[in-house]
Amino acid sequence: MRILINGFGRIGRTLLRQLLRDPQHADVEIAAINDVAALDICAYLFQYDSVFGPYPGRVETGPQMLTIDGQPIPFTQSADLTVFDLSGIDVVLECTGAAGTRAVAERGLKAGAATVLISGPSEAADVTVVRGANEEAMGQARIVSNASCTTNAIAPLLRCVDARFGLQHGHITTIHCYTGSQPLVDSPRDSFARSRAGAISMVPTTTSAARQLTRILPAMEGRVSVSAVRVPAISVSAIDAVLQLTKPVELAALWDALKATGVIGLTEEPLVSVDLRGRPDSLVVAVPETERLGAQQLRLLGWYDNEWGFSARMIDIARQMAARAG
Repeated sequence: MRILINGFGRIGRTLLRQLLRDPQHADVEIAAINDVAALDICAYLFQYDSVFGPYPGRVETGPQMLTIDGQPIPFTQSADLTVFDLSGIDVVLECTGAAGTRAVAERGLKAGAATVLISGPSEAADVTVVRGANEEAMGQARIVSNASCTTNAIAPLLRCVDARFGLQHGHITTIHCYTGSQPLVDSPRDSFARSRAGAISMVPTTTSAARQLTRILPAMEGRVSVSAVRVPAISVSAIDAVLQLTKPVELAALWDALKATGVIGLTEEPLVSVDLRGRPDSLVVAVPETERLGAQQLRLLGWYDNEWGFSARMIDIARQMAARAG
């Protein structure tokens, strides 16, 4: 699989770390990285990461080249991919956060790439896909959205629980770390609450997962609500879910069903958020925090590394997209 990373921000850099350090991705060729920022600052931010720590290898730069552990990766700087010849690129990993319109989202295709995978919600995508929830809906779509980190955490859980025990209704609160969309000091944003300093307050807000969920799992329409609170943590988020089921649930059967999804993990240890940093699961359910209220109501707490886990799923979906042509 030949890929191009377009946008070398939080997700772009996390993707590169996973692709370079995990032996299971040795078959992936990173054809190029494109970002409008200067190469030296991009290299510095890749090498020294405030969340994941220093990169455990050599990071060097040369003319239009980022070299990591001796592997040269061409580095280009254009706001418009159509200026390049991307023939032979299987998947453009579109990580700029700017692919909200079709005109921007399809630039990779116009440049000759086979497909584009967007690292977030996008109305411009042909389809939105979440592994463990609706990957069978991908078909031959050429522009695919990987949804959001929270949607990747919630959708596989709901599909699993509904299929095994029947879901009558439920409410989920995502307890989400702050992100670059929030200011460090009070500063105007498109929401009053999210205009406040993100690193010192808990901020009630909305989440795109509430809209995406019914797009991915239409059967959830009117059955599940989702809200959010942003909290002063730099990484790792959680969901707190209260679910009313139509069938009695035995916890042993629940654990087996969740593990069978392939993207949901379990922990029996009394962990805190920092302990989940770098976990590739879409969700890690905290067994000690699970409560069964009567026979048909569940309260679940699940952790997810909103950068590392999301990036792992993005690679999974990219592989699925590339495999269709094979």
